[in-house]
Amino acid sequence: MAGSSERPLVAIAGATGFVGTALRGALAPHYRIRALTRSPARASANQIQDTGAEWVHCDLFDPYEVKQALEGVDYILYLVHSLHASARLTQARVPDLDLLLADNVARAADEEGVRQIITLGGLVPAQGILPDRLRSRKEVEQALASCSTPLTALRAGLIVGRGGTWLSMLVHLVRRVPVMILPAWTSAKTQPIVIDDVVRAFETVLGEPTHYGKTYDLGGPDVMSYREMLKRTARVLGLSRPMGTVPVTSPRLSKLWVWLFSGAPWALVSPFVDSLRYQVVVDTNPLQEKLRSGMKSFEDGLRASVNKQGLPYPNPRSELQNEDQAIMREQSVVRSVQRLPLPPGYTARDVANQYMRWLPRIGGPLLQCTVADQRVCRVRFKPLGITLLELSYAPNRSPRGRQLFYVTGGLLASKAPDAHNAGRLEFRRTADGKHILAAIHDFSPMLPWSVYNATQAVAHLLVMNGFGRHLNHLATLRRNTKLSSPAPSSPSS
Repeated sequence: MAGSSERPLVAIAGATGFVGTALRGALAPHYRIRALTRSPARASANQIQDTGAEWVHCDLFDPYEVKQALEGVDYILYLVHSLHASARLTQARVPDLDLLLADNVARAADEEGVRQIITLGGLVPAQGILPDRLRSRKEVEQALASCSTPLTALRAGLIVGRGGTWLSMLVHLVRRVPVMILPAWTSAKTQPIVIDDVVRAFETVLGEPTHYGKTYDLGGPDVMSYREMLKRTARVLGLSRPMGTVPVTSPRLSKLWVWLFSGAPWALVSPFVDSLRYQVVVDTNPLQEKLRSGMKSFEDGLRASVNKQGLPYPNPRSELQNEDQAIMREQSVVRSVQRLPLPPGYTARDVANQYMRWLPRIGGPLLQCTVADQRVCRVRFKPLGITLLELSYAPNRSPRGRQLFYVTGGLLASKAPDAHNAGRLEFRRTADGKHILAAIHDFSPMLPWSVYNATQAVAHLLVMNGFGRHLNHLATLRRNTKLSSPAPSSPSS
């Protein structure tokens, strides 16, 4: 149930990021803040440094940790993305990771009686074929809205403020490139907004039922092209940057150019360029009109985002980034998420049962796969009779829409200190019923890391790709035969 004390409790997922840090400071005088982080190091450090928030370690990939973290919460601000690594090895597309996280939060918010979810995504063009990252933004909104908790979705383009990663790329480009040869897409119009105005938007819609179920595009007072944005940035920094345009539209060349001169990781550069290549100007909406008075200019936001030397302030996450990476190397676990075809009428249990039936067929002369009572699956090396992996079904952790199997043994898996810390395989039918996700979490391989990457990790992807083809074949059969009846198990599985 939602909190009953005088000040409402607001959970912030993504509390250590650029926007999350600004919201923590702005909301703390009026709300109790529960800041969620997946890093034990960050949680312990911030517990000491930030008395305005209750810091909670929460792995958003674990639905039970999410549910526990949302106990007593009135509102949740969802500021999460999967562009940063969450394990030493991640085998997944970012949209699939984001979909799984959003599905976990939507379900937990529903179960815990959270009053409202507010999310912040990027501006999405209304028409045209979009890259995965832009399509994923709408998909995350749909996943968060798939349960009963009302969603308020905010969308913004480039957010200008102290510690913003994308603004940092822009500033480094202008500082490091004396003559700028720009591709044709830099003429596309965009509408950057200052972080203070984004915070005002959150404060306006938070806890207000009139904004439940609404989506609002946000933009600053100035509409400009990316080329004009570069010119304005150079003027604020006191730099002369001659610019010319060439008829080049290749996104990859543009991303390579930004990556080389900005110094930012490719995982951040790619969605940055994808966002700027499309012309998106904010349509008039009630929230935008309410915020219009007092909005800050691009230049004002930029001046507050750089120091006296014209260097951008670091992202709040960067302080403990090296420690986070060291922890991931020490833990040496694997995360792997694949989106699979969902045959019409199939539940998560149906897909899991299909996996148990299909897996024994692919062993060949060297591998034997058996499924015993209670859905315990063992993969053995035939010549020596050695069990390589053992998966055990966990009925108490397999609620509606989810089927979970723990890695409970085998030569290729490290022994976990307890069941909760063991590697796990799940089949997840998203709450909207549109997708099936197969995911491995926290798997700790016994093989040396380099050997694992070259062998077992590759084998897992081959297996899941093969299973995906099998599900696609089943889906085609069901559509072709026009079967309208559901699969054997209950739709609630």
